[in-house]
Amino acid sequence: MLDIIAALHPPCDFASGLYRREQRSHQAANDRDDHQLNWATALNRLRLEDIQLGPRIGVGTVGEVYAGTLKESGDEVAVKLLLSALSEDALVRARFERETLILAKLHHPNIIRYYGGGRHGDRLFYAMERVGGGTVKELLEKFQTLSWREVASIARQVCSALQHAHNHGIIHRDLKPGNLFLDQAGNIKLGDFGIARDTQAADLTHQGLTVGTHAYMSPEQIVGAENVSGKADLYSLGCVLFELLTGQKPFQGTNFAVLFEQHLHKPPPKAIDLVADCPVKLSEEIDRLLAKRPEDRPFNARAVQGAMMELLSEANQATEKQTPEANRPESSSGVANQSSMDVGAGAVIDPGMTLLARKLHTTEERRVSWLMLAMLGLAAVGLVCVAAML
Repeated sequence: MLDIIAALHPPCDFASGLYRREQRSHQAANDRDDHQLNWATALNRLRLEDIQLGPRIGVGTVGEVYAGTLKESGDEVAVKLLLSALSEDALVRARFERETLILAKLHHPNIIRYYGGGRHGDRLFYAMERVGGGTVKELLEKFQTLSWREVASIARQVCSALQHAHNHGIIHRDLKPGNLFLDQAGNIKLGDFGIARDTQAADLTHQGLTVGTHAYMSPEQIVGAENVSGKADLYSLGCVLFELLTGQKPFQGTNFAVLFEQHLHKPPPKAIDLVADCPVKLSEEIDRLLAKRPEDRPFNARAVQGAMMELLSEANQATEKQTPEANRPESSSGVANQSSMDVGAGAVIDPGMTLLARKLHTTEERRVSWLMLAMLGLAAVGLVCVAAML
């Protein structure tokens, strides 16, 4: 435990530390000037009056989220407003603005779309894409585990989003099931860039501090390393995939100190030992993602995406051999089956995506069925009351 504390608070010379703080202060002033220009550019001139606000659908530590519709286009959006009580906090405002800048920089089908933002009174806000399938966390809570094909599909899509973000210098730093959103077709959307790091701008997190969610944090995040890279997101992805597949997190510490010790030193369990039908390749890929040292993890997110595509393609080919041609379903992407040739990332035949969509539709049908039963029950009670009065 002492080695964790020492790693979190490394010793430093007072004079040199003071000099570095002075340098950072001058740099921060310059960065603020550039940041204000970038922030103004990212706003896209969106006003809150341009949005038909609906009910509040969520609240967090710094903001609240409302359902909304853009009046001009009719697009359904989620509107995040900074809490009034925090509007005067300079650091909170800077983080909110940084999140907006990051979203404005990213344009990818597996990342929540940014529509624009601005100020309403003293409150900052921005509008983003609203999807109707809930989160992967909610899906996991309902079904306890997901099939390996569904997990491979989620991994493929998340890796595509991560590679795009990393190519633009963005490290998410908080990848977890609750930040993965779903539409009804099984498409994954990576969201919540609130503590993301833009490597092309000044870091708003003080050196040596840890940021992230304890159960999914990489060892280098835990010790507050200076050179945290996109491989930290790959470690978090490994934690997520293990949990989706097995129904449990790879490390089960009862508090953050125990969890940190496990992330730093304890070998993770193997998914294949807990899930009988887990392919060896998937289990080994998760093992590589959970490597303690960044250099022992896969080269980048694209490499993991390729491994997942290969796994899904092999599964699809095996299914085709067992299924008469007349009974073969169309691919989830609408592309004809091409088992004998290479296919690009956008044309991969993804059986896991089809399974995810079915689960989401089943959930929606059950929700509608319960609603109808409740309405019928109320109608029956009303008839009984009317009959009693007659």
